[in-house]
Amino acid sequence: MRVLVVAPSRYPLRQPHAGGLEATVWDRVSWLRARGHDVTLCAAEGSDFLGDAPEFALPAPEWSRVEDASDTQYPAGYAAATEAAHEAAFDRLRAERHRFDVIDNHSLHPAPIRWSRDADIPVVTTLHTPPLEPLLEAAAYARGSAHRFVAVSQATARAWSAEGVDAFVFPNGVDTDRWVRGPGGRRWVWSGRLVPEKAPHLAIEAARTAGAEIVVAGRIGDVDYFQQEVAPRLGPHARYVGALHQDALCRLVGESAVALVTPMWEEPFGLVIAEALATGTPVAAFDIGGVSEVLAGMPGTAAVMPGDVTALAHAARDLARQGEREPLIRVWTRRAAVREHALSRRYREIERVLTHTAQQVAPRSVPAVS
Repeated sequence: MRVLVVAPSRYPLRQPHAGGLEATVWDRVSWLRARGHDVTLCAAEGSDFLGDAPEFALPAPEWSRVEDASDTQYPAGYAAATEAAHEAAFDRLRAERHRFDVIDNHSLHPAPIRWSRDADIPVVTTLHTPPLEPLLEAAAYARGSAHRFVAVSQATARAWSAEGVDAFVFPNGVDTDRWVRGPGGRRWVWSGRLVPEKAPHLAIEAARTAGAEIVVAGRIGDVDYFQQEVAPRLGPHARYVGALHQDALCRLVGESAVALVTPMWEEPFGLVIAEALATGTPVAAFDIGGVSEVLAGMPGTAAVMPGDVTALAHAARDLARQGEREPLIRVWTRRAAVREHALSRRYREIERVLTHTAQQVAPRSVPAVS
């Protein structure tokens, strides 16, 4: 297939990944290319894979002050620049429609959804977030065109269905050739974006309650939150190590006794859960959104009520002790994660969806070369 993959524009697709969404799209492009598909990427400037298609580069936000950087706000002028870039990408797409069979859309911008109607090209949009009003409006506009929605969890699909957008469920996967089993250890770990809705400060509190050491890894997505809630809790028993490349993050997680996952929002999936399980590391998590779906059938896991720090501390301590008593639990956990969450399994399903959607529109003839 000839596929145009459209990524979110806020952060480039490169390591260390800005978050689970960026990691997922990076893996998608890499896997599709390895399968022999002709893949073009539309993503933020500085992304990997953009070298052969710079015309589909989108602007990345540039902050004048580091402390202003945010996962929820944009710098002045960025929204207009992004809108112009999507319009330019659409003009190129319409002019070169013959180059693509299908669009694999992961953007949080509404434009790529509308392209299914405006450019008469099949689009598969993956829903990575709870419902967003601009995307709902674009979905209504694209109704009746060759467009298909897929969601990363049943919880996410239900949320969008309540707003009138139906989606097939295709959970995310992890590359279990790169996320390998680790030996475990005594410290605890938390990884992800350091933002209020991910609540790493509650993981630190749980570790403190249990008398355990914890290491926090990830990109700071909200500087004020980090300075007010995370930094004051750091010390000898709680260290922050920054954003790590995948191999270093795998080692950190794989050398930990237990991973804590602490969403305080309707978590669409929770890629860090699958990553930790692939290393054999047990997971204690707040049960909200799609978390229970990722944990389902997995040994070495525990789910507690969101926000219950004491219950999380007890669950994590029990998992850590279980790992000390029965070292094979890491082998069983890793085996189950490969069976349920391996990227190769998930992406073969997505490959079939892309192929089927592409066939909904008759192929265009390629203009003759004079």
